[in-house]
Parts: sequence; structure tokens; C-alpha cells
Amino acid sequence: MNESFARRLTGVAGIVTAVALIVEVPLYFVYSGPPPDANVLSRLLLGIVGLTGLAVFVTAFRELVRRTRPDYEWAGSLAFAVGLVYSAIALVSTGLEAGTVIAVDRPIDPTITVSGTYILYGSISRLLLALFLATLGHVVSRTDLLPRWVGRSAYILAGCNLAFVPSLFFGNTPSHFYAANGWGTTALMGALLSYWLLAVGISTYRSSSRHHLSMDA
Repeated sequence: MNESFARRLTGVAGIVTAVALIVEVPLYFVYSGPPPDANVLSRLLLGIVGLTGLAVFVTAFRELVRRTRPDYEWAGSLAFAVGLVYSAIALVSTGLEAGTVIAVDRPIDPTITVSGTYILYGSISRLLLALFLATLGHVVSRTDLLPRWVGRSAYILAGCNLAFVPSLFFGNTPSHFYAANGWGTTALMGALLSYWLLAVGISTYRSSSRHHLSMDA
């Protein structure tokens, strides 16, 4: 895998992840009560696609760092490992929700009913994402790998995620902003990550063309 391909793959994976998550998040707010199974399973399927794309994104990013700045390979590997663990935990949470919805014979709200996902989607995911984003921000800020705004925004988003880690102490009401499974802890942070990934994915993909032209010159 050369640098140009690593940039394209990172960009495409970021865009695919972002689009899937951007479409997924609004589906959580369509119904005021327990949503029908079709709604829950559709948003979970979109989440599966998005998380798979995220696994590709972190893998390609590690390869991009290794190719361009081997002195920062340790940081690229850390971002890869943490991003992969986050994807795995979120996929486990998705599986728990989907299994419960499929098994019961009535509509339920899995964000309330499946208590095992409260801190998996909440505090655990927030801490892992904070570390992932801080590491990525460190790499980008210390190198010319991507535009400077990527590193700065990654630090800001890492701080936002870190602020929601203590949310596990504030109950389990999804309509509350700051709760273990509150809309701020889960939906808002997911939406911010989605749009950030979309911007980073587009920027990274476009950088592959500029890199190719500079090599030709």
C-alpha cells in the first residue's frame, strides 16, 4: 500500500462511516415511545456499516502514518488499537440491542431496556474516543500529514468526549442530556463524530490527488 492509496482508503472509509452514522442518528428521534422493530433494526444496521467503516479508517490511518512518518508509528498504532477496541465495543452493544429486539414479541426501546449497553455506548465509548481523537490530533499537529484544522478539531472533540465520561453517575433517562444513556452522551457525541469524520474523510481523499501531483512534479 503506497501513500496515495492509503490516503484514498482513509478518506473513503471516513466518508462511508460518516454517511452511515449521519443517517442513523435521526432515526433515534422519530418516535416518542418504543419504536417499531423496523426502525430499531434499520438504525442498528446502519451503525454496523458505520463501525465497520471506522475499523477500515483507523487501519488505513495507521498505514498512512507508517508510510509518511515512521517516527510517529507508535502513535498511529495507538490510534489504531483504541479505534478498533471502540468499534468492537460498539458492535457488541449493537448486537445486544438487536438480539433483544428480535427476541421480544412487542415494541421496546432498547436504549432503556438493554441496560448492559448504558456505559458501553456512554462512558466507556466516550473515554476510548477521547484517547483515539487526542492521539490522532497529536500525530496531525506534529506532522504535515493532514491540514492543521484536523488536529485542532480532534483535540476539541476529544475534550468534549472526555467531559461525558462521568455521565454514568446521572441515571438512565435517554431524554436527559447528561445521563449514562442520555441524548447528549450518545446521540450528540455520535453526531459530532460523524460530521467530523465526513470533513476529515473528504479532506484526506482530496489530499491523495495533491500528493500524486507533487510526486509527478
